[in-house]
Amino acid sequence: MLAKILITLIALLHVYILVLEMFLWDKTLGLKAFGNTLEKAQLTKVLAQNQGLYNGFLAAGLFWSLFAPAQYAMSLATFFLGCVLVAGIYGGLTASLKIIFIQAVPALLTLMVIHLL
Repeated sequence: MLAKILITLIALLHVYILVLEMFLWDKTLGLKAFGNTLEKAQLTKVLAQNQGLYNGFLAAGLFWSLFAPAQYAMSLATFFLGCVLVAGIYGGLTASLKIIFIQAVPALLTLMVIHLL
């Protein structure tokens, strides 16, 4: 049950990131969330929308793992949490260190819960 709650929270986080990147990138909330100027946001909007779409795929996969038949659920959750973990580490090393704490650490902790409980 704890694993399902954590997976749900991570999936919802990625839906939120999708909204920020795809729809609010050059709006006040998006500018504040990512520390961008309006000029920079306008120049990178298409790239951000692409990133947002990928975050949506991560969320979809995590939600899929919650509703998949039991024999597939753990494998799906492990795969998509692993993707979140790798994306979070890469983003943390290349864009902003806070991404490690926002994405990678929760994914790692959830993987630990799944495989240790």
